Order: sequence, then C-alpha cells, then structure tokens
Amino acid sequence: MDRQGEIILEAGTSHDFIDELLHVPGGDRVRECIQCGICSGSCPVGYFMDNPPRKLFAMIRAGLRDEVLHSDSLWLCTSCYMCTLRCPKQIEVTDIIYGLKRIAMREGKASGAERAVALANSFVRVVDRRGRSFEPELLIRYYMSVDPIGLLKKAVLGLKLFLRGRMPIRGEKIRDLDQLRTIIARSDEIGGL
Repeated sequence: MDRQGEIILEAGTSHDFIDELLHVPGGDRVRECIQCGICSGSCPVGYFMDNPPRKLFAMIRAGLRDEVLHSDSLWLCTSCYMCTLRCPKQIEVTDIIYGLKRIAMREGKASGAERAVALANSFVRVVDRRGRSFEPELLIRYYMSVDPIGLLKKAVLGLKLFLRGRMPIRGEKIRDLDQLRTIIARSDEIGGL
C-alpha cells in the first residue's frame, strides 16, 4: 500500500484497526482477503469509488484507518451485495462497509457525505419512533436537516400524491415498539458500534 510514495508492509503495520472491525458482522474475516479483485470487479459503482472494495480492504490491512474512514467509497456502496456473493473467501464485504460507515459517522469523519449521513440519521429516527419506515416523515426529516427550501419544492408533489391516495398522512407503528428498541439496544451493546 502506498501513502505518498511510502511502501507499507502489512507485517509492519498496527493491527488495531483490524481488531476494531472484529465487532462488525463478518469483520473477523478481513484477514482472509486474498486481494483477488472479484469484489471490485463485481461492484456496479466501483468505477466511481476513490477506493473500490479490493483497495479498501488493502488499506484496512495496512492500518490506514483515517484514509478508510474518509473514503467516499463507503457512501457510494449501493448495498447490492454482489461483492459479498461473489467473494471466494466468503467475506461479508457489504456488512463490513456498513460497519465502517457507522464508525465514520460516530467519529464525524463522513466529510463530503453529509447528505448520506443525514438520510441515515433521519431513517434511524423514524424507525425508532415507529418501528418501521414511513416515507413522508422520512422525507420531511431529511429535507429539514439538509435543504428546507427543497422541502417546499417537494410539497406540491406531496399534495398531488396525497390527493390521489398515493401518500398517507398517518403512518402506523408496530406493536411492541419497546421490544424492538430493546433488541436494537442489545445489538448495539454486543456490536460495540
């Protein structure tokens, strides 16, 4: 791996970052990566990423924590799971990328991905409140956090959808919402993220 012309050998790097990923589902398999490139070749948006999955995993193994967490690749992942499905070592690439996103969000290292972070946070708030997604509330929360004027522009479309019966005003909550919150809290404790 190269950091401004410097060659970094994996044997000489700190493995703290890999150890941190042990708390991510499938993160224990990062060391199994053979750098075959199938993940990057399978990725429909890999061409647009600054660090496609193969390079991202090499950076993880090289201990380049900050570079990985600032990579736009985390935010371009479409969650298609092609990388995971095709990996010959059965590494859960997509789940590891989600774990990296959570770390980047928690540490405020999601620069350039503010809209993606705002959408993720809005989604989490809606699910925490209702136990499921409710698109009208999700859109309102999202636009209020990133572009309140844009929300006004979308209001006309929302009214048209409502008048045609295509957008409900009231969303439903799941039964036993407290049980879902308990499950989520417990998984956060176990996952450490």
